[in-house]
Amino acid sequence: MASLLNTVSSIRLSNAKTNRLRTPPPISVSLARRRLTVRATETDTNEVKAQAPNKAPAAAGSSFNQILGIKGAKQETDIWKIRVQLTKPVTWPPLVWGVVCGAAASGNFNWTLEDVAKSIVCMMMSGPCLTGYTQTLNDWYDREIDAINEPYRPIPSGAISENEVITQIWVLLLAGLGLAGLLDVWAGHNFPIIFYLAVGGSLLSYIYSAPPLKLKQNGWIGNFALGASYISLPWWAGQALFGTLTPDIIVLTLLYSIAGLGIAIVNDFKSVEGDRALGLQSLPVAFGPEAAKWICVGAIDVTQISVAGYLLGAGKPYYALALTGLILPQVFFQFKYFLKDPVKYDVKYQASAQPFLILGLLVTALATSH
Repeated sequence: MASLLNTVSSIRLSNAKTNRLRTPPPISVSLARRRLTVRATETDTNEVKAQAPNKAPAAAGSSFNQILGIKGAKQETDIWKIRVQLTKPVTWPPLVWGVVCGAAASGNFNWTLEDVAKSIVCMMMSGPCLTGYTQTLNDWYDREIDAINEPYRPIPSGAISENEVITQIWVLLLAGLGLAGLLDVWAGHNFPIIFYLAVGGSLLSYIYSAPPLKLKQNGWIGNFALGASYISLPWWAGQALFGTLTPDIIVLTLLYSIAGLGIAIVNDFKSVEGDRALGLQSLPVAFGPEAAKWICVGAIDVTQISVAGYLLGAGKPYYALALTGLILPQVFFQFKYFLKDPVKYDVKYQASAQPFLILGLLVTALATSH
């Protein structure tokens, strides 16, 4: 893996591709003192469009957004704040919540000091460590796309060096695997199931972002893999930590990951230009933004409605009713924000709708534990 991470030292986009795609001036990236620097090369201004206003960082960027790793971030020079930004803390809560759902589904979690401590360590493994590893790795392999879509991000802007990024990837990965092994010992497992789940999730993250497989090149496979990573894997870890991971739970959570596929599509709309330039078949590229919007909300809503139907058929009508009640506000925010403009309102939509989706996960977990 280390050899792959150290492979690319320069990127150069040809004028021919630029003219054909009508993108901003071609971008070249070179290494100066082991730092990535981005500059525009000379070109005929009559042949290309000016850089879109939304490609520039906010004039008065938010420090809060910078720490969370979302757009509208302040341009930061502090290396530790940049390191945190690369891990995208805004993406940790679904993983942390997945551990809570798994613990609830086990039926064996008790509010004792030991069980709370175990769950916190499992959350640290799933969120800051392995999700941080995944996000940093993804940014590293997305540096060519970001040089087109978001050239002010930490890696293409040169705010953090190549060696610093690679070191961060390895530290987070090894820390996550170490915590997974610790949890197996703590839980008294004869078979280190949590460690193997962590290894599997880390490998999935790698092949999602890195060539030659680079699952994210295919909108269906890549987004489902991402959805499973955010819903199934932390649930499995939480349930294995406190109980037994059963085949029916594995199937149910994998089906629930179709909703995660829809959530993953939300992030594809802002990267259409770069994805198209580099041949990535995200769903907005493959089907067009208008059709992709409906595929996105359909995957989210139909999955949850199907799970509500499953709970009703399993003789748990109150849980089914509660899950249905949590679907309705999601549909409302889809029409209010996402379907109007998935690029402009992506953060507002996710902040408004996703809390109801993750509450629905907990309802499902509680239903399966009884």
